[in-house]
Amino acid sequence: MGIWIGLVLVFVVIIISVMIYNSLVQRRNQVKNAWAQIDVQLKRRLELIPNLVETVKGYASFEQKTLQDVVAARNIAIAAPSTATGQASADNALSGALRQLFALSEAYPDLKANASFLNLQEELSNTESRIAYARQFYNDAVLAYNNSVHSFPSVLFASIFKFADDDFFEATDAEKTAPKVQF
Repeated sequence: MGIWIGLVLVFVVIIISVMIYNSLVQRRNQVKNAWAQIDVQLKRRLELIPNLVETVKGYASFEQKTLQDVVAARNIAIAAPSTATGQASADNALSGALRQLFALSEAYPDLKANASFLNLQEELSNTESRIAYARQFYNDAVLAYNNSVHSFPSVLFASIFKFADDDFFEATDAEKTAPKVQF
């Protein structure tokens, strides 16, 4: 009788261990999936920017610095490391450069009336909304995963199997301020 109780207890411990481990793996995979969704939207935005720059060039020929800033920010975003911190920094710099470009477009009525520019602006606006949603989804997945990594009893398995915290996708203090626009 004592052997059976011992076997049942061992079996229960094994089942619980497998469930905890699988839960950690599932949450880690949710974080990876959420990151992939951000990556897709960031790449979509990067693909729209050259068309936007070309459209603006014809109307705002003397605003070269703003266009150069957008191109430079895009190049930095392309080369940024594929980590939450690296991508967040590059993403925020690019968003700031695009805001500056759209703010300058207010000074050019012909540009604001251009159908290509308006379509690109709308596409970028939609993409920015998707990026914001994907960032929130990613941060929610990271929160759930990090909570699992630090909660008992999964913390025991997390340390044994080397499940580590993931970083949130967040802006730095400098990137949280709006760009200064001057005409």
